[in-house]
Amino acid sequence: MADKAPEKNVEKKGTLPQLLWGAGGIYACFLYYGSLQEDVFKFASEDGEKFKYVWCLQVMEALANVLVGFAALAATGFTRGIPHDLFSMTGFTQVLSKWCTNTALREGVSFPVATLAKSAKMVPVMVGSLFLGGATYTMREYAQVAAIVIGTSIVSLGGGKKSSQESSFIGLFLLVASLCCDGLTGGVQKRLKAKTAEKGIKLKAYDFMFWTNAYMFIVAVLAAVLNGEVVGCIEFCTKSPAIFWVIIRFSTCSALGQSFIFYTISTFDPLTNATVTTTRKIFSVLYSILFKGNSLSNMGWFGVFVACVGVVADIFEKSHESKAPIPKGPSKGDVEQVQIIASSRLGSPRASKVGSVSQLA
Repeated sequence: MADKAPEKNVEKKGTLPQLLWGAGGIYACFLYYGSLQEDVFKFASEDGEKFKYVWCLQVMEALANVLVGFAALAATGFTRGIPHDLFSMTGFTQVLSKWCTNTALREGVSFPVATLAKSAKMVPVMVGSLFLGGATYTMREYAQVAAIVIGTSIVSLGGGKKSSQESSFIGLFLLVASLCCDGLTGGVQKRLKAKTAEKGIKLKAYDFMFWTNAYMFIVAVLAAVLNGEVVGCIEFCTKSPAIFWVIIRFSTCSALGQSFIFYTISTFDPLTNATVTTTRKIFSVLYSILFKGNSLSNMGWFGVFVACVGVVADIFEKSHESKAPIPKGPSKGDVEQVQIIASSRLGSPRASKVGSVSQLA
């Protein structure tokens, strides 16, 4: 009997209206998301008090994603055999990562610096893989990461507004901690993928959205209660109801944006999604600088350029790898599962090049 011809790597090809719908939704939701995120931490009540209840903010955002994810699963069906131990771990690391990023913003780090720094999420994974996993990387990959790190550092040093050294140090330390949590998330997700593949469980995109955010919600609620934020946040929102509606819009944009990301991946491919979300970050940074009062010196603008070169280089790297044929061996379900894992917020250095779903996107 003749051997079967190897299965070709068939690309998903949606229509132009579908692309405009998916990409437009991602841009609209996450550009507004970033703007609202800045508004939350720049908001001050009539007596000058700033919003500082980060865990309560995490509760609201995770709850919005849980509601949307639940509605989608109710329509498509829940998956049996979910590995809750690993979902709880990835929920914990992701909510901790987001807490670190939002707290950095609260401590005075500008939105452009935070966004560009999060684009360097490959750094902790790369370092860990080098020293613990014996991984190797090309000079292009090193240069790409170096451009993002150096550019972000220049932006941080070249900001037009001076903040205290203490706040700046704390904020940058929190961003580094956030990246470390991202690295841990990637490792957990690799274990999650291996465990579900071993059990023959095929997870849907909204399984990730619902269960990850469900555990993020639980952790955030416990942290808010133990940290004594609940009463203070309710009093603050009662005294300044405008901030409550900002948070509602912020959380809604997060959930709707995630849905548009899943739509784009399922209609096209992870590369198309990665291109849209990566370029969106650049426009978010530019929008923040031009319209949100984050002035930059000439040195700061140069830093933005250097960091954006590194971010755009990531797109070309993804494009190059997407053209490589899928090696014979894994089943179609395995490949789809790898794409779903890679398209969650973070992943391993190699997997992250397939696609990216970032809740802080």
